[in-house]
Amino acid sequence: MLTTLPRPPLRWLPLLLTLACSSSSAPSSVRESPNTPGQEARVPTPQVPPTQAQVRAVSAENNLVRPARRDFNDERLRQLSVRPGFSINVFAQGLTNPRVLAVRPDGTVYVTEREAGRVTLLRDTNGDGRADQQTPALTGLGQKDSGVHGLALRGNQLYLVTVKQLYVADIRPDGTLATPRELTGDLPDGGQHGNRTLAFGPDGRLYLSVGSTCNACAETDPEHATLLRVDPTTGARSVFAKGLRNTIGFAWHPATGQLWGMDHGSDSRGDDFPPEELNRLEEGGDYGWPFCAGKQEVDPFVSAEPPNDLARPDYCARTKPSTLEYQGHSAPMTLTFYTGSQFPAEFRNDAFLALRGSWNRNPPTGYKLVRIRFDPQGNPLAFEDFVSGWLLEDGRAHFGRLVGTAVATDGSLLVTDDTNGIIYRIAYTGG
Repeated sequence: MLTTLPRPPLRWLPLLLTLACSSSSAPSSVRESPNTPGQEARVPTPQVPPTQAQVRAVSAENNLVRPARRDFNDERLRQLSVRPGFSINVFAQGLTNPRVLAVRPDGTVYVTEREAGRVTLLRDTNGDGRADQQTPALTGLGQKDSGVHGLALRGNQLYLVTVKQLYVADIRPDGTLATPRELTGDLPDGGQHGNRTLAFGPDGRLYLSVGSTCNACAETDPEHATLLRVDPTTGARSVFAKGLRNTIGFAWHPATGQLWGMDHGSDSRGDDFPPEELNRLEEGGDYGWPFCAGKQEVDPFVSAEPPNDLARPDYCARTKPSTLEYQGHSAPMTLTFYTGSQFPAEFRNDAFLALRGSWNRNPPTGYKLVRIRFDPQGNPLAFEDFVSGWLLEDGRAHFGRLVGTAVATDGSLLVTDDTNGIIYRIAYTGG
């Protein structure tokens, strides 16, 4: 079923009236999104007050709704809703805060356990869909929120990143990692978004996501809220794209080579604005944060001013618009294109996206795995649920917040839950 943006709640009405009264422009417009026949999807796009003083006076209701964590058990596993023809089982458990995955051609799976500062090696040696080997491959890489997070494989080397450090480690014959070499130790400070992610591009360069330090502010460091391009030998780096609040998930389409990323919208702007963005990332592109959101829409809540004394609408008109939007506050994490052969052919070159889930929306959203359908030309068409059910008790609780995604060598899909220490495996079983 296609995921649509819901009708705006009534609590938006005071906000819209406030904005309309402070502006001489036409009534608030709406953003349309792909929707299931018979369902309407309309999200309010507030008009911008005419003066900066009035912009700073605008506020929106910020619902703090944090679903309580529930423990994993087999009964809850059976309650997960999976697409027909697919099954889901536990690939590994008992991990500490598992986050990002990387898979070698021989089937070895690496996962970062951020809070432990550890990379763990996992293998399914008997082919039953469960990891029967679970070995620390490297330890001592930070701790808690500053622990190792992103991974990227190239040949017999594994690249690793913490908040400030980028490392490369040789892979030993047994799969464990040799002492890592630091490529750089001066990545920008983490602030609110310290979860660095890595990936190698078709050009052989390493791409590294650096989130913003804040919810919505004018950053003073030009490397914050960017995607960096890094020389994997020297560590030298440059800004590839900017105006990206927190693009944890990014990947290249296997057929077109185009780079796509999911960016987190700013918080504290109500339940539905701004949306989460699927962006086509291009070199030199400015994607608008913190002044703009979605398809070049002005964010009326940010108090900072655009650079070069540009008016907000003029600045936003110069930025890159999103290609698709998803429900705000869903917290998109890693994005993986399907390149395996186990799933039906219709899934080839589509993407899978882990949604960690909201903490400031009522009702909560996210807490699931979604598919992004692409057409044969490599254009994204729509989001649709793939696995859901981690959200429980009418949104009051959950038993999983998803982070990492990867295609295993057998063509199954792996996804991490960092709250209960689980790695799930989704396989096609036919039917």
